[in-house]
Amino acid sequence: MRCIHYFITSLACAASLAFAGNARPEPIPVPENVTLEEALDFALANSFSILQAQERIEEQYGMILDARAGALPTVSVATSISEQDEELVFESNADEWVVSLQVRQALYGGGKLRSGIRAQDAQQQAALYDLQASIEATIQDVKTRYYSVILARETIEVEEQNIELLEAGAVSNFDVLQAKVALANAKPALIRAKNEFRISVAELKKSIGYTRETTHVTKMPNFLGDLDVELKEYDLLEAMEHAMTQRPELKQQSLLVEALEEGIAVARAGYRPTVDLVGRYDVRRSYMSTDERFEDPAKGWFVGLESNWNLWDGRATQGRVIQAKSRLRQGELRLDETRLTVEVEVRRALSELESAAELVDAARQVTGQAEESLRLANERYSVGSSTFLDTLQARVALTEARNNQLQANYSYLVATANVQRAIGETKYHFEDR
Repeated sequence: MRCIHYFITSLACAASLAFAGNARPEPIPVPENVTLEEALDFALANSFSILQAQERIEEQYGMILDARAGALPTVSVATSISEQDEELVFESNADEWVVSLQVRQALYGGGKLRSGIRAQDAQQQAALYDLQASIEATIQDVKTRYYSVILARETIEVEEQNIELLEAGAVSNFDVLQAKVALANAKPALIRAKNEFRISVAELKKSIGYTRETTHVTKMPNFLGDLDVELKEYDLLEAMEHAMTQRPELKQQSLLVEALEEGIAVARAGYRPTVDLVGRYDVRRSYMSTDERFEDPAKGWFVGLESNWNLWDGRATQGRVIQAKSRLRQGELRLDETRLTVEVEVRRALSELESAAELVDAARQVTGQAEESLRLANERYSVGSSTFLDTLQARVALTEARNNQLQANYSYLVATANVQRAIGETKYHFEDR
């Protein structure tokens, strides 16, 4: 079990070789260039949610050691020394001192020890699936945040291109005035796009756990990548079946139910006796005067069986059994609720993906039409068959179409990441793109 613990924990961090063996390295400067793959590498080694999930595995391993300790022998040393008033001293209860070395081995605990160990094993396995769920959620979140950064960056480019177009082409004074008005109206969109970019970068840093750079807080790396998409289709039935077998949350809840079933056996152990094997070696001395206190002590060993059986405990065991059965039922209900939640997530994710695909198709067509419209407007304006206002309107329409296409592509990429998360197919490598 310890091997599994280390294997799964190291697997979560092994994606980033630069941070291998050190989950929290020294402060790292802001890099010049960042890719989505590198952002995911860093997140797998530094995301707070993943690190917390790893610590929960470590905590669960400690609980397993605690549970197994009950089935192993214990060794203890006990000492005592006593004195009494001479008025109370009789030969049978004279003053004495005792040093005792004792070994105790549980032989039978009413099924409590074995069931407790099995319950903790199931909970550790559940903690491993909790880590897997945290990894998949982090990958989904980092992808979404990174796409937001790319969207903001490319929106800035579109708005800057729009301003460049508006700054050129006017001839008459009236045209110049119209161009200035259009230019003034375009600048707020550029300002908002730059602000959105800064916020998106900050959100991405939080998502990947990048909090240690303090010397260049205003430095921005170059975020590589684009929002190009390749449309894919998913079958609802196949996606649903895949989710029910692959989602780590469902596996986690199933294991927790197993642990709660063992909890009933642990509670019922109170109805049964316990038997321990006890071995002891004593060194003791009873004395009547202080002069004889440490002289010629008695030594010897003792081996025996000790048993305890509560014939009536005030119905405490019955209460614990009722609690354990209720916790099991609650766990089963949580499992059913998780199944339903997963089903809804799959349906919602596929519906959003389908809608996003339709928007991508529509945006591509509109962008192509807007580019052709601007070309024709420029040609007509150059020969005097249209006004400068027509050209301005075509430019505004093209900018809006490009922004809509960027937003449509972004929505599709995010919807794809949501589908992969919903069906338990989150991938670190990018064959899925």
